[in-house]
Amino acid sequence: MAFQTPVLREDEIAVLALIDQLREDLRDSVAEPRRWFGTLRRMSFARAVQGSNSIEGYDASLDDVVAAVEGEPTLDADTETQFALAGYRDAMTYVLQVADDETLEVDEGLLKSLHFMMLKHDLTKNPGRWRPGAIYVRRESSGEIVYEGPPHDEIPRSIAEMLAQLDGEDDCPVLVKAAMAHLNLVLIHPFSDGNGRMARCLQTLVLARDRVVAPTFSSIEEFLGRNTAAYYEVLADVGEGSWHPQNDPRPWVRFCMRAHYIQARTFLRRRQEAEALWNGSLALATAHGLPERCAAGLMDAAYGLRLRRGSYQAVVTSVTGEEISNLTASRDLKAMTDSDLLNAVGETRGRYYVGGDQVEQLSARVRKARPPRSDDDPFALVRRGRQLSFDAAN
Repeated sequence: MAFQTPVLREDEIAVLALIDQLREDLRDSVAEPRRWFGTLRRMSFARAVQGSNSIEGYDASLDDVVAAVEGEPTLDADTETQFALAGYRDAMTYVLQVADDETLEVDEGLLKSLHFMMLKHDLTKNPGRWRPGAIYVRRESSGEIVYEGPPHDEIPRSIAEMLAQLDGEDDCPVLVKAAMAHLNLVLIHPFSDGNGRMARCLQTLVLARDRVVAPTFSSIEEFLGRNTAAYYEVLADVGEGSWHPQNDPRPWVRFCMRAHYIQARTFLRRRQEAEALWNGSLALATAHGLPERCAAGLMDAAYGLRLRRGSYQAVVTSVTGEEISNLTASRDLKAMTDSDLLNAVGETRGRYYVGGDQVEQLSARVRKARPPRSDDDPFALVRRGRQLSFDAAN
């Protein structure tokens, strides 16, 4: 047996309508290719990788996550964190690559393959295999067991029921379907390690196949990373310490709806910020007689990222589609440094570049002008809207 999708209530249907409108707005805002879109996509992907891994205790700066995503050396992350970031990057890259494949089947083989990509660096964690025995989740601070997964011999049947539900509920809203896949996988806890990352990756895969917006903008992993305590709390409330698929998953579904609403609002706000940063970076490059491609590097620096030759080459390709040689990249970085747009840090072998005063001033102006972050509860908005309608009618 697997957790069953609840029949949606009127307020939940209304919240889904709010989210659908935000997702349509986001699709429209990124539908026309713009030069800044590549950086926005890169940053969104990196924040998802960062968020999901931070939940598991692999903390890394956004700068190091961007480096890991692009196959560059990290500056501060330890070896284990680097492996975790690279593994999750590989799995998520595969998910985004195959999302448009209409023949793709989400089956046991795919789940095991994604798990292997994530944990292939540590064979003691049985990457690509169901766990061979019992599993317990402990609270780090006390060692107390807070969750016990179902017996390992029940895993194949439970996973099969989860996948059948995922395939069979064609009339179920995709946000709810993805949330249920996440819930079932994380509480079945079929792997020796990496169950949370796998559940979040599966949720993103289900969302990405919906094709409403670019797959990178479908994920709520960044929200979950920023709200880890609330994430664990709602899973604990639904799971009640062990495998109880008869429990009501509604609190979890509502939690995911709120996450989607807030994350979509965040993406829309960042879309405006990305355009402003690109325009400002392009203006700086033009004013100093630099090639337009230099604006891509300046935009990264305005985000607070450290530029190296390899990362500069990657961002130029992402933003302009142009592949530049090592020599061209080195010349560009020198030209930007000579123009005081970048500052060089360190010796030749480990040198990187950060934004100069003009780039920092641009970043500060854009940050000051951006709208405030919204943490509105969409269910409260729905209730308020109904009350206003009731008051108007009376």
